Amino acid sequence: MNVKTTRTLGKLIALSLITSTMIHATNGDNLIAVGAKARGMGGVGIAMSHGAESGLSNGALITSVESSEIGFGGTLFMPDIKTQINVFADGEITSDADMNVIPEVSLAHKIDDNWYIGVGMWGTGGMGTDYQDNTPQNAQTGTFGNFRMVTNLQLMQFAVPIAYKTGGLSLSVTPVLQYGNLDINYVIPANAFGMGAPSADQNIGAGLAQDFGFGYNLGLAYDFTANGIAGLTFGAMYKSTIEMEYDYQLTTAIAPFQAFGPTLPITDTLEQPEEYGVGLAYAMGQHTIAFDYKKIKWSSAKGYSEYGWDDSDVYAVGYQYTENEWTVRLGYNHASSAVVEGSDARLNFFNLLGFPATAEDHYTVGASYEFSKQYSLDLAYVHQDNNNETFDVSGLFGPGATVSTDHAEESVSFQLAYKF
Repeated sequence: MNVKTTRTLGKLIALSLITSTMIHATNGDNLIAVGAKARGMGGVGIAMSHGAESGLSNGALITSVESSEIGFGGTLFMPDIKTQINVFADGEITSDADMNVIPEVSLAHKIDDNWYIGVGMWGTGGMGTDYQDNTPQNAQTGTFGNFRMVTNLQLMQFAVPIAYKTGGLSLSVTPVLQYGNLDINYVIPANAFGMGAPSADQNIGAGLAQDFGFGYNLGLAYDFTANGIAGLTFGAMYKSTIEMEYDYQLTTAIAPFQAFGPTLPITDTLEQPEEYGVGLAYAMGQHTIAFDYKKIKWSSAKGYSEYGWDDSDVYAVGYQYTENEWTVRLGYNHASSAVVEGSDARLNFFNLLGFPATAEDHYTVGASYEFSKQYSLDLAYVHQDNNNETFDVSGLFGPGATVSTDHAEESVSFQLAYKF
């Protein structure tokens, strides 16, 4: 890689950091995929290579790169989240966190016939709501404005996939550095909960907390062409946990509610969960179809497990058709909501009001156009159907009290790729 290329990559990474904003997620607090090609195919990327873009999903698949490839792009994410606590007079309130930019930069290089290396930076997930500009709160008249809650989790991963190929087998290991920041704040109005206190509005929050964490990904891909089954590829991947510590965020947020029941074992650790998955891809002439299954272990990840999150079984299927310089893609992705109703009203309240990771069904379409053998443009559109979840919060607000959230998403992704 020459000096000019290295400097260009550095500038792209710096630009992406500047433009990164709050991210809403789909499979829990993870995006269904990073990169426009994968997003246009329902998120499939365990067995089907998308070139340099595959460095994070399954590093073994960067062995499809013929020489060197760089991709730069992003996603315009437009969530629509509405929440209502039915015992108050506010009605359904729409979150103002409704448009965000998610960056992506990836590069892969063929060293020789066996070894490949990549580097990249990907906005991988997050979540949040923003109700701060709602009706002024008044506990006496029942206008709480969703407690003017604002939550914001941002996650970005830097990774260096290293892959080895021999025959039809490719293996990879990918060291991962994750950056994350978390901010939670809300307002308890005067004389709330019929307690006669506080006598004035109480602002709850500890400011923004940041941390870095380390993990690794493992990848495998096997091309069955040598076994007489041309076009069939099997893939498997594993992602380790990444432990993050957001000082005073979760403990400060839950503190005013600890008196409403047994002390909750909440700490400020929020661990990105381990994942594992398998996939199949089959190419026949101009047609390719791919299927992925993966498990995301929210229930055993520190922080998420204490908040009662459930594991996600993620199913994705994608189709691709190529005609000359054009490629079109379709896909579907399903994962049941990671946020589930529990027996503790406090966790139900915080999960749906502040962290509604309830998205389930996604329908995708994408396309690519090759301007030349070197340059191409990739586009994708993802629609997530509205999902409504209603949880019991009577332990906080009295008999029959519920919190209900509607969650839908639209997103548009683009990517410019250059092969050299």
